[in-house]
Amino acid sequence: MNKLFYARLAANNIKKNRQIYIPYIITCTITIAFYYIMKSLSLNGGLSDLIGAATISYTLGLGCRVIIIFSLIFLFYTNSFLMKRREKEFGLFHILGMEKKHLMSVIGIETIYIALLALGLGFIFGIALDKVMYLFILRIMDTDISLGFYISKEAVISTVIIYGAIFFLIYLNTIRKLKSSKPVELLRGGHVGEKEPRANWFLALLGVISLGAGYYTAVTVKNPVTALSVFFVAVILVILGTYLLFTAGSIALLKILRANKRYYYQTKHFIGISGMLYRMKQNAVGLANICILSTMVLVMVSSTSSLMIGMNDLIKSRYPYDLTVYSNKENNEAVDYSAVDSMVSRILTENGLTEKDKVNYRCLIFSAIDLGDSFTIQENENLALIDSVCNLAIITLEDYNRITGENCTLNDDEIMIYSNRIKMESDKFILDDYQFKIVKKLDDFMGNGVLASNIASTHFIVVNSSEVINNLYQWQKSVYGENASEVRYCYGINVDGTDEMKIHVYEDITDQLNAMETDGFWGYVECRAGAKTSFYALYGGLFFIGIFLGLLFTVAAILMIYYKQITEGYYDRDRYVIMQNVGLSQKEVKASIHSQILTVFFLPLITAGIHIIFAYPVIEKILAILNLNNSSLYIYCTIGCFVVFALLYVAVYLWTAKLYYSIVRK
Repeated sequence: MNKLFYARLAANNIKKNRQIYIPYIITCTITIAFYYIMKSLSLNGGLSDLIGAATISYTLGLGCRVIIIFSLIFLFYTNSFLMKRREKEFGLFHILGMEKKHLMSVIGIETIYIALLALGLGFIFGIALDKVMYLFILRIMDTDISLGFYISKEAVISTVIIYGAIFFLIYLNTIRKLKSSKPVELLRGGHVGEKEPRANWFLALLGVISLGAGYYTAVTVKNPVTALSVFFVAVILVILGTYLLFTAGSIALLKILRANKRYYYQTKHFIGISGMLYRMKQNAVGLANICILSTMVLVMVSSTSSLMIGMNDLIKSRYPYDLTVYSNKENNEAVDYSAVDSMVSRILTENGLTEKDKVNYRCLIFSAIDLGDSFTIQENENLALIDSVCNLAIITLEDYNRITGENCTLNDDEIMIYSNRIKMESDKFILDDYQFKIVKKLDDFMGNGVLASNIASTHFIVVNSSEVINNLYQWQKSVYGENASEVRYCYGINVDGTDEMKIHVYEDITDQLNAMETDGFWGYVECRAGAKTSFYALYGGLFFIGIFLGLLFTVAAILMIYYKQITEGYYDRDRYVIMQNVGLSQKEVKASIHSQILTVFFLPLITAGIHIIFAYPVIEKILAILNLNNSSLYIYCTIGCFVVFALLYVAVYLWTAKLYYSIVRK
């Protein structure tokens, strides 16, 4: 047989099945373009010159790995829809005399056509949009925009290798299924239905338990340290519960609707429910996938958007002052910290800057274990107590009154306290043999920036005198030994001037502190202006990847909905034709279609919304670790993202319902 025959046949097959192949090719093109853009950006030399370049490259590299894993799973999934629709075609070829090895050749050529077309279009769009995305990142980071055109050969080679391998694996999987099938089964493949499934209450119960455990884990977490560790556990439990409930729960829902005679025996409900019930096992998996993808989109876009929108607030939370100097001397020795103040004032004067909002105080900071009703410290780390680790930051009442302008009084056994994450519920503060009465819980605390980025919660404590601090210092010194904390001097100021001037002052102060590091003296300085770029590098990169992957997952969800509706349309076509032959009107057909689609179509969106609500507590604590303490901002971003996604979901519903109707109408 002429080998060109296979090539022409393969091309004709793709053209004939263009209704299902065009969306598949578009999906392949988008995933390839997205991967190329992400890989090219991670290798772009222009980013290496920026502050925080390592963070940006690492974040983009992580995004590349996510896209590879997603592409492998999703392209396999969508290709299975294509092969399912073409089973009858393959069976007919086989009956007409074409052997399986000939079919393998045709499928192989089809795979090559699709791979070449998708790679070609992917590179065209990827290269065209690469510069746009590069400029977008620079704009996010508030960095000067450079002109020029850049094509990464390494990214091109990586894309060809990875997606060539994916297409080859898809081909091998198709051949495996073809070899194990019989011609008669292939001929009937498009029409083979399922037996009426039984409502598996065990799986439904297991799904409820799994989902409930995931929700409970997310809602009850209190410590940010725990939030990071349990988040992925909660995600796995919720995903498992989603699949189980959609598989078992959707069947139970349809049977409940069928048992309702008044609802079931209506023209618009009868056909849809009876049809869906017999193929709900495979239908439920698609619905669960749409739900999981929708949830991922909402979580990523809402959280990264809130970080980006609240960038200025979280920078000020981490760096409450333009310049903050920290210094101490070993063994809590007395030191004249006025030398630090004088040095900073001199450098500011030399640079023509004036200080304002000056804050200076001495503070003892050390870690402790929160036992629930008391606190303790331990020399050896105990991993079982890692979730209970917190920080204690202690200052004197004299410093507090001087800074705040208040005139508070305390006895030796009394304290005031502010907790930045986990709130103190008790009115007592017990630290081993030290017991204090909490007379006031503060709403805020000055200069807590250095501990704002600490993963553990911090309790800021105001004690009556320096004698109490000295006693606590000696106590934690006896336990921690060489790892004990020193009493730290904190000096924070705001200054007038440009960011460049502040950074220059920061560099001068750093040089002076390095020169003063003698006789156990130690010090360093933080600069808000200098740290701004690194913040934009980290959060800008996260925002870019969140939007980027959100778009990719949205496209995937839309394609899943499309294939689900197309597949169901072909399954239902014969039944609707028969019903129309016996008198079912076009109006009744449309009513039945809308009833069938609406019965389960919006379940993924509703369930995704429920997932987001229960995920709020754990995501809020993870965002707090990233210095975003504005909970209302995250809530507004989440609501906004959900509304936009829901509108898109409705648009997809209207589009796919129209496609479904075009297939089943007579």
